[in-house]
Amino acid sequence: MSHIHDPACEVAHVDAPPAVAGRTLVAVFASPVASHLLRFGAELGFRPVLFEPDESRDMPGFIVMRSLGDWLDGSADVVLTDHHRDEIGPVLRDVLKSQARWIGIMGSPRHTGPHVAALTELGVPPEEIARVHRPIGLNIGSQTPPEIAVATLAGLIADRNGRPGGFSFSDIS
Repeated sequence: MSHIHDPACEVAHVDAPPAVAGRTLVAVFASPVASHLLRFGAELGFRPVLFEPDESRDMPGFIVMRSLGDWLDGSADVVLTDHHRDEIGPVLRDVLKSQARWIGIMGSPRHTGPHVAALTELGVPPEEIARVHRPIGLNIGSQTPPEIAVATLAGLIADRNGRPGGFSFSDIS
């Protein structure tokens, strides 16, 4: 029997995740989804970072950044994990000024995201607001924080690999 070399098969039989060249996964705001996203992301080869501007909120076990800066570069995939926080507008405005590769915010595709009004009020142009992905992740009907994290990471992996990844939400009523 001849064996065809398949890199994906080869990777599936090793214990460590494949290296993702310099990729950083930034979860914005300490939340249950952020915890799963960063933990699962580390297993998938991302460098996990939590950006939490509120000094009173913490998530032990992760690198926590309290302010944006040069560390948010073109290797960063940024996911806002709480769409109810008052800081959404200013945080997203500043993230949009960075070199972040991909920016998304959790939320239902059935409603306009609160980030749109918040960014508009701050004078962010519509073409910049359009850079913010929403909904995020694959359409698998996720409900729980771990499911949302898995769907989000699957979407980021599809994007990283140049695949469409099933982002269609046209079947949602």
